[in-house]
Amino acid sequence: QVQLVESGGGLVQAGGSLRLSCAASGRTTSRYAMAWFRQAPGEERDFVAGVRSTGSIVYYAESVKGRFTIFRDNAQNTVFLQMNSLKPEDTAVYYCAAHTYYSGTYYGNYPHWGQGTQVTVAS
Repeated sequence: QVQLVESGGGLVQAGGSLRLSCAASGRTTSRYAMAWFRQAPGEERDFVAGVRSTGSIVYYAESVKGRFTIFRDNAQNTVFLQMNSLKPEDTAVYYCAAHTYYSGTYYGNYPHWGQGTQVTVAS
């Protein structure tokens, strides 16, 4: 069993920054691919960024490229999402997900999820 706990969300002004963390525990999570998704009210859960187990290969949604950075510290079993130049449209609940291999951008492909952390960007 894999447990994921997100933290770091909050309220920030447009143009500001936040860093989200996802602490993983359970099985050898350092071998898992990790991803961040987000879900705004009334919207589907959308892919934001993903990283393979080694951390050397990353993926981003077009809407966040150049602003967000995903990286991981396998010694701490933690994956991070550094979010810069935040926009009001980034407002959502952000979820961390894990799988034994990188599973693309569809949320249904990931079996392990955290509870989410709210990010609100004020204009």
